[in-house]
Amino acid sequence: MKKSKLRGIIIVVVLLFTFYFFLPLVVNNLPSFWGSKRLKLGLDLQGGSQIQLEVDFTDLELTEKEKEDAVKTAQQIIRNRIDQFGVAEPSILRIGTTNRIFIQLPGLKDPSRAKELIGKTALLEFKLLAEPDQITETYDKLNLYLDENIEKYEYLKKFADQDTEEVTDVLEDAENEDEEDDEIVITDEIFTKLTTSQGEFPMSVDFANLASLKTLLKDEDFRKEIPAGLQIAVGKENKNDIYAARTLFILKEKAEITGEYLDKAAVKIGQGYDPKTSGKPYIALNFTKSGAKKFANITGQNLNKRLAIVLDDVVYVAPVIADKIPTGEAQITGNFTIDETNDLVIVLNAGNLPAPVKIIEERTVGPTLGSDSIKAGVMAALIGMIAVIIFMMVYYKLSGLIANIAVAVNICFIVAVMTALEGTLTMPGIAGMILTIGMAVDANVIIFERIRENLLQGKTVRTSVDTGFSRAIVTILDANITTLITALVLYQFGTGPIKGFAVTLSIGIVGSMFAAIFLAKAIFDGFITNVNREEISI
Repeated sequence: MKKSKLRGIIIVVVLLFTFYFFLPLVVNNLPSFWGSKRLKLGLDLQGGSQIQLEVDFTDLELTEKEKEDAVKTAQQIIRNRIDQFGVAEPSILRIGTTNRIFIQLPGLKDPSRAKELIGKTALLEFKLLAEPDQITETYDKLNLYLDENIEKYEYLKKFADQDTEEVTDVLEDAENEDEEDDEIVITDEIFTKLTTSQGEFPMSVDFANLASLKTLLKDEDFRKEIPAGLQIAVGKENKNDIYAARTLFILKEKAEITGEYLDKAAVKIGQGYDPKTSGKPYIALNFTKSGAKKFANITGQNLNKRLAIVLDDVVYVAPVIADKIPTGEAQITGNFTIDETNDLVIVLNAGNLPAPVKIIEERTVGPTLGSDSIKAGVMAALIGMIAVIIFMMVYYKLSGLIANIAVAVNICFIVAVMTALEGTLTMPGIAGMILTIGMAVDANVIIFERIRENLLQGKTVRTSVDTGFSRAIVTILDANITTLITALVLYQFGTGPIKGFAVTLSIGIVGSMFAAIFLAKAIFDGFITNVNREEISI
């Protein structure tokens, strides 16, 4: 009696679990308490992106061991970033012993966003803005250099048209002031025209001139003219208006503090009534203990100065230091989208790549392949199930119907477990499900043949059923446990599709044993043995 109650409890729990996680797959708009978990499809079923990366050691002098460590570190950092990015069942594998990494991202709708996330170096720096006289000196020096070397920069000649009236005014002013001993230097102010027409600091560069400025900043001869200890950086792009002018900053080259001292970055939503921050996402930075002390000293010694927060040489924000900040907390605010904020946090928390990575191959698996694969897999599963159902119904009659019910429950159980575990269904996974259909039926065939043997020996229906199940259990357990061990080995040492096959096979084996030993026996007891039938349809 106790065994029957325990068996009943197990059956109810398993059926409720299966119902809870399987129903959302066939019914939409369920109540909120049902949760949001859905079965995910792999790259071969729903499409996605395949990216092949190469860790670039061209500009680095590393030993073979350091190169090996760099590839392993890059692989782990990329894995951390993608895991936080939220792609289901990504595959991140090193290709042999090379410096290449192969990435599969199932269902990714925005591959460009993932590529940007993967390749970011995440160099976080806090730098002070240059003093006003340093900024003026920088512009004067760069204007003079470009004026004298304009022939080298063909794309800047459009800014070299000197306004004759302005030159005349300057010369007249100089004559009136009797500046006979001073050398009058008049330039076309090419760099000023390239970056702004407002005559204010910080300067800004129009979107139309941005490409020219970036090309200029890559020129080695030009960079040598920037005063020692200073650098030029462009402000962050406005995602709400990508054609808006970008702020141009003259920064002190030496970083006051870097991401090395960063403990954690997190996404926050602005509170209060300030329209610039209220309801908008921003990044909250928390420094380590030593970093907090260093940050407190920096902010305390530079009151009323602007401190730029620079990520990969792009200035995200440059607030004025109003007070000393002893808590080791800072914020990166701006015109962020929530996705952009999340991506930045992922990169900051995952760490810096040990060496640059470049994309050498990219492929997109379209939805047509996924649709065809799903249709083929579903068709194979349906044909197999229909063939099994017909065979069991014809050969074992009413008992075959019970076996078919057990098989259907087993399939639903597999899908429910994979949904609960947030697993991903692939074509090899579907193959594993089809295989478990045969194994589930095999268990019922063993039981039914034992029952038939008992009936032929003249035993009663109840005795035949009880003895048939008890004698078959050992054989069923032996067969399924050995297969389960094989599946676990495949999962442990296999990769990609092999793991998908092993997962569904393992779940299916457990489900088939439950369906054959517990569920089928309960149905037999309820409709056959407990009502003292003299005959059984088998």
